[in-house]
Amino acid sequence: SAGGFDVGSLGGRVALVDVKGVITSSENVVRQLKKYQDDGSVRALVLRVDSPGGGVAASQEIYDQLLKFKDSGKFIVVSMGSVAASGGYYIACAADSIVANPGTVIGSIGVMISFPVFERLMDKVGVKMEVIKSGDLKDVGNYARQMTPAERKMLQALIEDSYDQFVNVVAESRDLEMDSVREFANGSVFTGRQGMELGLIDRLGTLQDAIAVAGEMSDLGDDPRTVKERPYRRPWWDLVMKLTGLD
Repeated sequence: SAGGFDVGSLGGRVALVDVKGVITSSENVVRQLKKYQDDGSVRALVLRVDSPGGGVAASQEIYDQLLKFKDSGKFIVVSMGSVAASGGYYIACAADSIVANPGTVIGSIGVMISFPVFERLMDKVGVKMEVIKSGDLKDVGNYARQMTPAERKMLQALIEDSYDQFVNVVAESRDLEMDSVREFANGSVFTGRQGMELGLIDRLGTLQDAIAVAGEMSDLGDDPRTVKERPYRRPWWDLVMKLTGLD
């Protein structure tokens, strides 16, 4: 920028955003999506997904922000890394095009809740938990006792509703019949090549292939300029201050 003139506006760019690891929070990804949505020089986004999934709400928040990015008139291409399963696949459904490697692990369309139960161990060592609650279902998931039929029924209903939302997103975004999606939406995982046959992805390729697709979609050619945030690294003196308790 010189004298308030944005040099980047002279040409278009493709933004690169990573979603790596377990999806526990949407904040950082959503922030980047909003920034690039408002950036006039950015015409398309390549979302690099390398995640086994994570929280339902966090995945939905990223998915919703991706839809807003598309609604602004910009394109989205998802590039899948080693794995894009469960919530990782959920957010990929927002893309205009999905690119995966032949060996990428994809799918795992489903929802689950799990927690340990230590009732027998606690009985053995003589430990008992007293609970005072306002309703029969208030302490669902209490590790000190077995689940009641009413609790299991409630959690199963929660899981089924979340599952239906997931299946709907896959069916609508991939233009597939609901019944055909349900046939393989049982938690199964597939390779990228198998996913191509099922209609879960659009083409096989690398990250560079996905960038080329995004460039062609946005009329920037198959080798567009890209922009990506650098990961923030705290200066060494910040770390020293933290370790010494002086910050």
